[in-house]
Amino acid sequence: MGWGLYIHIPFCRQKCFYCDFPSFAGKEAWMERYISALCREIAEKRELSADAGEAATVYAGGGTPTALPRELLVRVLETVREHIPVRENAEITIEANPGTVDAEYLRVLRKAGANRISFGVQSFSDVLLRRIGRIHSPEEAQDAVRLARSAGFRNISLDLMYGLPGQTMKDLEESIAAACSLEPQHISIYGLQVEEGTVFARQQRDGKLVLPPEELAEEMYDYMTDSLPAHGYRRYEISNFAREGFESRHNLGYWQDIPYLGCGAAAHSYWENRRWNHPQDPTEYMTAVERGEPLIRNEESLSRETAMEEFCFLALRTVKGIDKQSFQNKFQCTLESVYSSVIRRMKEQKLLEETENQIRLTQSGMKFGNVVFREFIL
Repeated sequence: MGWGLYIHIPFCRQKCFYCDFPSFAGKEAWMERYISALCREIAEKRELSADAGEAATVYAGGGTPTALPRELLVRVLETVREHIPVRENAEITIEANPGTVDAEYLRVLRKAGANRISFGVQSFSDVLLRRIGRIHSPEEAQDAVRLARSAGFRNISLDLMYGLPGQTMKDLEESIAAACSLEPQHISIYGLQVEEGTVFARQQRDGKLVLPPEELAEEMYDYMTDSLPAHGYRRYEISNFAREGFESRHNLGYWQDIPYLGCGAAAHSYWENRRWNHPQDPTEYMTAVERGEPLIRNEESLSRETAMEEFCFLALRTVKGIDKQSFQNKFQCTLESVYSSVIRRMKEQKLLEETENQIRLTQSGMKFGNVVFREFIL
């Protein structure tokens, strides 16, 4: 089945107002040192992954990987190829912001082996883009997709957001129409969450953040889930839609209990029934690598109960849901023997549906997934 490799690039040109990810603007002076440390760590992962076979997916996220000079990002990809066994047909994804790439950058990435690119577009409204702190324009987003296709990318993903400050239904409709007109293979749409430590959280405390009312945000959700399938994008996970065969294989791995290793500051790993993460602070991360000190923080061996919980609520994020036989194979007991009362209760509330082989969210359950996920905590 393979495994996944995640690589964290913690740099960006400008911190978006909603972003609570471990990413930093204005730290160009760190880049060379960080990439040297990152490449050293990737090389050292060879021993840990030696018995795991080939990586099926590689995903560089952030931050904004393309905030790096292109030669540094290429060095990362070359280091992966040199030290990590990667399948010949592996999915190799680079996250990018439209305002950080040009034709030459994309051509070099494709030549270095990247075959999937994910653009954080968020909206095709210039007003909304400025309001949420993005650095690109709608025209730059459109150009970036065309340039990526010209560079040889045949698997292009776009991220959009709804529930943004001042966003109207017309804004969302126009953004979805603009995204679909570019014919990407994959579209992700996320509802805005106001997270602590962000500009938006501070604005909200000061009474300066005006969000769409809950009823409008729900209407936006319904429009999204109806319109994207009508444009040929099949929903395969709560927030993700794709043309047939272009589902994100890396992200599916997270939801299908496939092991992954994370490299870089703040990266997380799930390996041999253990979870751990790295220091969030890039300077702490770089110093630890340079000194040969352990990177692992918050290591946890998953108990049987925790493993069951995660298996279920991660699988339930997908349209296919929980495969009963896979659960039984992993835990040597039936799903019903552990969760029969939960399944019955959620079915009565029309949030779950059951087939002979699967338990999955209904359309209503997709909307209120967190309600269902909580029920699967033992």
